[in-house]
Amino acid sequence: MRRVYLIRTDPARNMARFYSMSIQPTLFGECAVVREWGRIGRAGQVRTASYPSLPEAEQALAKIERQKTKRGYSLLQSPRKSS
Repeated sequence: MRRVYLIRTDPARNMARFYSMSIQPTLFGECAVVREWGRIGRAGQVRTASYPSLPEAEQALAKIERQKTKRGYSLLQSPRKSS
């Protein structure tokens, strides 16, 4: 499943925020978009929304990602594992 991790930092405003989203299967055969957000280094708030199919969940996740990048969040690139 897909996972997105966004961050927004501004040292001048003492801002260090994260926004994490993932698509996970539910027990009832649906897909859920799980969102977590808050200050980096602290526990965040969590919200879950269920969708009947994977394409609908992916569409919702993409829409939220676009909204957050417009507000100044940037995608955090995961470090590559060395062989």
